Amino acid sequence: MSAVSDPHSSRPSLRDRLPAFPWDKLEPYKKTAAAHPGGIVDLSVGTPVDPVPEPVQKALIAAADSPGYPTVWGTPELRDAITGWAERRLGARGLTHHHVLPIVGSKELVAWLPTHLALGPGDKVAYPRLAYPTYEVGARLARAEHVVYDDPTDLDPTGLKLLWLNSPSNPTGKVLGKEELTRIVAWAREHGVLVFSDECYFELGWEAEPVSVLHPDVCGGSYEGIVAVHSLSKRSNLAGYRAAFLVGDPAVLGPLLEIRKHGGMMTSAPTQAAVVAALADDTHVTQQRARYAARRTALRDALVRHGFRIEHSEASLYLWATREESCWDTVAHLADLGILVAPGDFYGSAGEKFVRVALTATDERVAAAVERLSRA
Repeated sequence: MSAVSDPHSSRPSLRDRLPAFPWDKLEPYKKTAAAHPGGIVDLSVGTPVDPVPEPVQKALIAAADSPGYPTVWGTPELRDAITGWAERRLGARGLTHHHVLPIVGSKELVAWLPTHLALGPGDKVAYPRLAYPTYEVGARLARAEHVVYDDPTDLDPTGLKLLWLNSPSNPTGKVLGKEELTRIVAWAREHGVLVFSDECYFELGWEAEPVSVLHPDVCGGSYEGIVAVHSLSKRSNLAGYRAAFLVGDPAVLGPLLEIRKHGGMMTSAPTQAAVVAALADDTHVTQQRARYAARRTALRDALVRHGFRIEHSEASLYLWATREESCWDTVAHLADLGILVAPGDFYGSAGEKFVRVALTATDERVAAAVERLSRA
């Protein structure tokens, strides 16, 4: 009788395509910070800490009795809410329901988009030199090549199938201006490159006003070859709801909708109702912006007094800070003060002398960090 071979012994796994999970490297520093007598001030991850707005909670509760399956495309009310918000806030024009697609949080979209676009070996996915690590993960999952850029128009367009823009940037807070976006979109269209613009921090501009790739001055009133990605995690404190959406080219979104139907990638019905409420209410966004603005001012001033230099950071929920030393030396220094931040090399080798400082901590914890930085 022949022996039965182990089916897993030589088969490559999906995991083999991925880099090491970077956040595991931060654990020893987290322990150091947590041992501080005053407790840890965790400024490493941009996870909201403030309450979900009351109108959103009420909408979720009112829709709690939802025994049936939700639709992947979302309710007509949700699609109306998305198109209305995009026209009001992004300046987009002439949107229909075919221009929008709800998604289950933006991270799953970033990770699986190259696969859903049927990209693979020989195809290239490009993203900023300093960037959210999941852009690379998405390319690796699809077995596509990943390339980084300072200016995307300097890239060789041969084989380039997906170009990620990110403005306001995570981690740097840099904002791409209208003229720069217009130039990039024109270049991408000239070379037949699909543009996905990650605009999840759009409503958190401080020293610069973010512009959407969907603005008519940028796209010329046409959505051909462009899609914007938006999330309610930061603007509405809905990270726990997994609520986001796409707006853009129907020729791109239509096939993605069909794929997501087959994969059962649907936003829950109560969450859909909550998103409708969140997009209809600008008051809570203004209130949340004020909270972040106050925390940003306090942390920025304290870091500068402590000897840091802040680069960019004109938008988003982070301060991109340096002491002109290894980012891990800075992480260790701040951990000794009970403050945990993210090392810049998590976002690319160009960040090796920077740390990312999140504004997502309570007022009490931010005040503790400011006090420790001032005393040290």
